[in-house]
Amino acid sequence: MNGPTLHKTAADCAEELPGAQLEHPFGPDWEVYKVRGKVFMLMTEVPGRPVVILKADPGEAEALREQYSHITPGYHMNKKHWITLESGEDVDKALVEELVTDSYRLVVAHLPKAERPVDPRTYGTGTRPAR
Repeated sequence: MNGPTLHKTAADCAEELPGAQLEHPFGPDWEVYKVRGKVFMLMTEVPGRPVVILKADPGEAEALREQYSHITPGYHMNKKHWITLESGEDVDKALVEELVTDSYRLVVAHLPKAERPVDPRTYGTGTRPAR
C-alpha cells in the first residue's frame, strides 16, 4: 500500500466510526480524529512520508513492531501507548482498518460509560454482547 492510499484507507475507516470527528488543531498538515474529544488517530507526513499514528495496547504495540517493519513507536507520542504506521508492501487494507478500529475502541473504553457511542468490548469484533 502506498502513502496516499494509506491515508485514504485510514480516513475512510475513521469516518465510519460512531461519534468520530475530524479536527485540525495543529494546522492543516495534521488530521486528528477524535471520539468525544479524545484523540484516537493522527495523520500527517514525516519528512515527506505519509504516516498514521494510532493508540495501541502496549503489549500489542510491541508485537506489531516486531511483526511489521512499517510499524514503529508513536511519532511525537508516548512510545509505549502509540504506534506509527507507514506505507509498505506488508501493509494492507485489512491491517489498516483493524488498527484504526482497535485504536478507537481503546479510547472509547476509557470514556465514561454514559459518553461511549459503542460498547468497546464488542464493537468491530464481529461478536455480540452477552445477554
